[in-house]
Formats: sequence, structure tokens, C-alpha cells
Amino acid sequence: MKRFKLTKAVSIGLLCGAALYGSAAFAEMIEYTVRIKNHRFIPSELTIPAGQKVILFIVNEDPTPEEFESYDFNREKIVSGNSKIKIFVGPLKSGIYKFFGEFNMDTAQGRLIVE
Repeated sequence: MKRFKLTKAVSIGLLCGAALYGSAAFAEMIEYTVRIKNHRFIPSELTIPAGQKVILFIVNEDPTPEEFESYDFNREKIVSGNSKIKIFVGPLKSGIYKFFGEFNMDTAQGRLIVE
């Protein structure tokens, strides 16, 4: 059996190729923004494509933190006051997926409509 030795140049080339492949897939993802203002999500309903991974930017315009959470698509992340987070979602099947703000559950309610 013949063994191959990876040189530094080959290793760097493989890493660069993997990084370019990953960034191309990342660049093709659709981005959506949901704002939190007065403890409410704006928009409270968002339609995204089925079978595709997307990026949600959650922008908290309130001075207090909120916890963005969804049991339906298994996400939970704190958004500090006056800050922004990025959440990867999907790919999801067609349907309705609820999300909420755990710190203000009476007002911070939303839905992803996946079509």
C-alpha cells in the first residue's frame, strides 16, 4: 500500500478549497430580519421557503434583553438590549412554526410560515 504525505502547500490548498466551498453555500442563504420593539416581534409573521436553510437576524431595539425561543424549530438564544443576533434556521418542511420571547411571553409572539 502506497502512503501519501501531505505537504504544507497541499494542506493549505485543501483548507482554502473547503473554506471557499463553505462560503459559497453561506452566500446563497436568504437572510431575514425580525425586530423586537416594545416587547413585540416585527414582523410577527414571516414567510420563508421550505427545504432551504435561512439566516434570521433578530434585532432587539428595546433596552432590555429578550430570549428568542422556539420549541418548533429548536432554537433558544438571548438577545441583549439594543443588540443583534444571527440564527440559522432550517431546512424546514412546509408548515407553521411558532417562536416567542420568553421574557415577555404575553406580547412577544411570532410565527414562521414555511411554504
